[in-house]
Amino acid sequence: MIRIQRAGERYPGGDPEAGIETRHALSFGPYYDPDNLRFGALLACNEERLAPGAGFDEHPHSHTEIVTWVVEGALTHRDTAGHETVVRPGDLQRLSAAGGVRHVERNDAAAPLVFVQMWLAPLTPGGEPSYEVVRDLAGPYAVPAAGAVLHVHRLKPAESAPLPPAPFVYVHVARGRVSLADEELGEGDAARLTGAESPHLTAGSDAEVLVWEMRAP
Repeated sequence: MIRIQRAGERYPGGDPEAGIETRHALSFGPYYDPDNLRFGALLACNEERLAPGAGFDEHPHSHTEIVTWVVEGALTHRDTAGHETVVRPGDLQRLSAAGGVRHVERNDAAAPLVFVQMWLAPLTPGGEPSYEVVRDLAGPYAVPAAGAVLHVHRLKPAESAPLPPAPFVYVHVARGRVSLADEELGEGDAARLTGAESPHLTAGSDAEVLVWEMRAP
């Protein structure tokens, strides 16, 4: 089964007057849909756009694996565990909130910032927070705490990439256009696959696609 969610079907959030524009793929904050609470381990897939100088002030997280992918611009991260980093396109950031951590996310640069932030449910709650940035990610990135693996595909026009055979597969188009089975997907579009064969992605333009491979919860 393949379920397509178009970019325009995402729930709009954030605070546009403060320079924060958000599009939620799953129930989040004031948006509640009992039929759209999670998909596999995935609790949230938020597209974030921050104007220069905008950001999220210090706020708490717990019992969540938070993976962030920067599409353009530079994301400044600071947390109460003492980490302070700048994350750029091609870098992957993971914050394991575990028993609890607080952090700040800002656009301290002069250019707009676009990133995708994905929250996953851990298999076992609690523990100590941890943090990692992988510069210029190449190859799959495993999140064992959530039983999930992220694949990042950067495709040229007409190039293809197989999707993993897994109980839950989530596809998010960060840039460009791709085809999946008989569907055309553009920027911000997503597909959720369950119990299906593993079709290929084929790029219709230069494309960057995030693919989550998840086991059954």
